[in-house]
Amino acid sequence: MRRLRRWYAWWVRHAPRVRDILFIGFSLMTIVLQAASGGGWTIQDWYVLGAGVVASFALLWRRRFPVTVTAVTVLAMLTAAIFVPMGLALLTLAIRRRDLALAILGLAAYAAYVLNTWGGEGQLLVALFTGPFLVGTWIAVGAYVGARRDLMASLRDRAERAEAERELRSEQARLGERSRIAQEMHDVLAHKVSLIALHAGGLEVNPTVGADKVEGSAKLIRETARQAMEDLREVLGVLRSDLSIDGADLTPVPKASDLERLITASRDAGVTVGYDVALPDDVPSSLGRTVYRVVQESLTNVHKHARGAATDVRVQGAPGDGLTVRVTNVRPVAAGSLLPGAGAGLVGLRERVQLVGGRISTGPTPEGGWRVEVWLPWAREPSGPQLPGLTSVEALHAEEGER
Repeated sequence: MRRLRRWYAWWVRHAPRVRDILFIGFSLMTIVLQAASGGGWTIQDWYVLGAGVVASFALLWRRRFPVTVTAVTVLAMLTAAIFVPMGLALLTLAIRRRDLALAILGLAAYAAYVLNTWGGEGQLLVALFTGPFLVGTWIAVGAYVGARRDLMASLRDRAERAEAERELRSEQARLGERSRIAQEMHDVLAHKVSLIALHAGGLEVNPTVGADKVEGSAKLIRETARQAMEDLREVLGVLRSDLSIDGADLTPVPKASDLERLITASRDAGVTVGYDVALPDDVPSSLGRTVYRVVQESLTNVHKHARGAATDVRVQGAPGDGLTVRVTNVRPVAAGSLLPGAGAGLVGLRERVQLVGGRISTGPTPEGGWRVEVWLPWAREPSGPQLPGLTSVEALHAEEGER
C-alpha cells in the first residue's frame, strides 16, 4: 500500500510531462508512417515529415499557448494533411477553454480537413459528412474532460471554503464559550470571594473584638469559602464532562426567591442592606435568574469598592409591565478596594441584560453613591385556549408530566 501511494504521488507530480511525451511520440509515429506510405521519399514526403515534426513538438506548449498551438496544427493540416497533431491540440484547447476561440478554430480545423481531402482525392461529400465526427470527437472529449475538471475544482473549492467556514465557526464558538464560562465563574465566585474579603477586613480593622465575634466571623468565612469551592467544583465538573450546551447547567440555576438568601449573606458580612421586593410567586425562571445576577453583581461591587456603605435594593414588577431592579448605595466611608476588580462585572451584566431585551443604567448619585438600575421585559401570559403551535414551555412540561 505504501509503494502504491508513492507511485500515485509520483504520477501526480509527473503526469503532465508523461502525457506530453506520449502525445508527441504518438504524433511522430503517425507522421513517419504517413510520410513513408508513399513508397518513396519525395519532396512532398519530406515536407510532410518536417511539418509533422514541427506540429508535434509544438504540442509541448499546448497548455501555455493553446490557441497558438492549435492554429499551427490547423495550418499543418491544411498544407500537409497532418491530422493527429491538430486533434491533440483541439483536445487541449477544449479542455482549457470553451469559448469563441474554440468555435472558430474548430470550424477552421473542419474547413482544413474538408479542403485537404477534397483537393487530394475529390471526395467532397465524404469529407463534409466525416469531418464533423472526426473533428467533433476531439472537441467533445476535451470539453467533457475540461468540464469535469472545472466541476471537481469547484467542488474542491466549495469543500475548502466550507472547511474554512466550519473552522471559523468553531473558533467563534470556542471564543464565545470561553467568554461565557469566564462570565459565569465571575458571577459565581466573585460575590462569595468578596464576602470572604469583607469578613476578613472586618476582623483586620477591629483587632480588639471578643472571641465570640472572631469565632462567628471565622465560621462565616469558612462556610462562604466552602460554598465557593462547591460552586467552583460544579463548574469545573461540567467543563470536564462537557455536558453544558447553553450554559444553564454550569451552576445551580438561581431564582428570584433566592434573593433573600443573597441579601442575608451580605448582611452577615456587616453591610447594611435595605431590601424591598414586590414580585408575584410565578416569576419565570429565566427572568428570576437575570434578576438574581443583577443584584449579586451590584452587591459584589459594593463589597469591593464601597465597603461598609449602606445599600438599598428595590425589586418590583408584574407581567406586562416589566420588572425593575434598583440597587443604590450611599457614599462609602472607607477608601480603596478590598479586592482588585477585573473590569468584567458591569460589562457582563450589561451583556446579560441586553440579551433578554432589557435596559440598564449605571452611574453615581448626587449624594456621592452609586446606582444600578435595570428594567427587564416581562411578557403577559396569554389567556384562553392556545394554538398548538404557540404552546408555552411550561404547558409542554405540564403535559409531559401528566402523561
